[in-house]
Amino acid sequence: MTTAAPTKTKYEAIIGLETHCQLNTNTKIFSSSSTEFGSPPNTNIDPICMGLPGVLPVLNEKVLEYAVKAGLALNCQIAPYSKFDRKQYFYPDLPKNYQISQYDLPIAEHGWLEIELVDAENNPIRKRIGITRLHMEEDAGKLVHGGSDRLSGSTYSLVDYNRAGVPLVEIVSEPDMRSGQEAAEYAQELRRILRYLGVSDGNMQEGSLRCDVNISVRPVGQKEFGTKVEIKNMNSFNAIQRAIEYEIERQIAAVESGERIVQETRLWEEGSQRTVSMRTKEGSSDYRYFPEPDLAPIEVSKEQLDKWYSELPELPAQKRHRYESELGLSAYDTRVLTDERSVAEYFEATVAAGASAKQAANWIMGDIAAYLNSNKLSIGEIALKPETLAELIQLIEGNTISGKIAKDILPELLAQGGSAKELVERKGLIQISDRSAIEAIVEQVIAANPKELEQYRNGKSKLLGFFVGQVLKQTGGRADPKLTNQLLAEKLNG
Repeated sequence: MTTAAPTKTKYEAIIGLETHCQLNTNTKIFSSSSTEFGSPPNTNIDPICMGLPGVLPVLNEKVLEYAVKAGLALNCQIAPYSKFDRKQYFYPDLPKNYQISQYDLPIAEHGWLEIELVDAENNPIRKRIGITRLHMEEDAGKLVHGGSDRLSGSTYSLVDYNRAGVPLVEIVSEPDMRSGQEAAEYAQELRRILRYLGVSDGNMQEGSLRCDVNISVRPVGQKEFGTKVEIKNMNSFNAIQRAIEYEIERQIAAVESGERIVQETRLWEEGSQRTVSMRTKEGSSDYRYFPEPDLAPIEVSKEQLDKWYSELPELPAQKRHRYESELGLSAYDTRVLTDERSVAEYFEATVAAGASAKQAANWIMGDIAAYLNSNKLSIGEIALKPETLAELIQLIEGNTISGKIAKDILPELLAQGGSAKELVERKGLIQISDRSAIEAIVEQVIAANPKELEQYRNGKSKLLGFFVGQVLKQTGGRADPKLTNQLLAEKLNG
């Protein structure tokens, strides 16, 4: 009698993200100091953000507006009454030894956003990720550790308080994600929404978007969560995905070997592509929260809420759905076109000017995107206006010029602008569509290449491309490609 091999346990990851987003205000959350990035250390500071005795914070009105708009865009319930709290901890980057944040009465709760992944067949896979809360808080300063490329080996630390008091919103997700890919897409979609709103630039390299990952694993089918571990120090969306994938494998290996998972904070090391232990995880009781005595509670009226809601733009997910249903674009096309609000608006303006949606998408995602990347430009910095791109597409579709001619003149239009039609006329590039004119050139080309003609008729059918090239060469690329192919096929096979 043989015994069946034991079934290998399958595990699933439970993932949630805590995301800190710097708001695009000119001044700090409670004072008039500048929020400009890159200023010399400790120059954008004042008595309020340094917590000197006798000073009182005053809430920046723009911070409240941006926080509420972000909450509305994330489908949250906006609290008519909320307050600030003191979160107390002792660390060199915190000049007051406490952070003004929100604890039990945040400005927004119970929301969601939709993430979209594309499968191998280019079909969209959509999933809602819950938003637990969104609250306002001030940033801490920045510590620069010297003497080693690792924190544990540093011999001294430098403190820059420029960032202390910079306004943030912290957005906490529900533990609804199950893979590194889902988490990375959630972070990207969150950034898209905030950038569409204009409330944050979401630049991870400058620290204006920072994500902490909470992750645990459990056997598939188990209801109870495993022990949660927090991961910090990820400075790109790829890093978020890789850190999660590493941590899932680490935790599964630990569970299967009988090792206890410790509730802790771990750092992602980009160089070694692994997570390393940093400290045991604090609980909310460790921070000794209590209501901020120097700031009045916040009340948002229905009239104010309605006004801010009316100012929201169409958001990325809404655009994706509309582009698919109304314009017939693929899931892939809609994702690329809606990644940046400026690109989406350029595309929509091109379509509004008379271009077909698919052709406009192809030109923007292809040749124009390549030009932007190679010249490190944004779409708003090019001379080619949406109306001119629409004109160019219409010239192709009307057989006035070929696609090749359009590609040839595109760099000039991108750099200098102007009318596509006028440029074509000035350069004498209007397509030859007269059958008899092309037929005469075809006959000349065939007569001039008897060797290639013989090879073609002996079975080398790929030489058709050679003859097409010769006709286009003689006409400066102006011969109608479709008609040229047709006439050549007739003559060569005749």
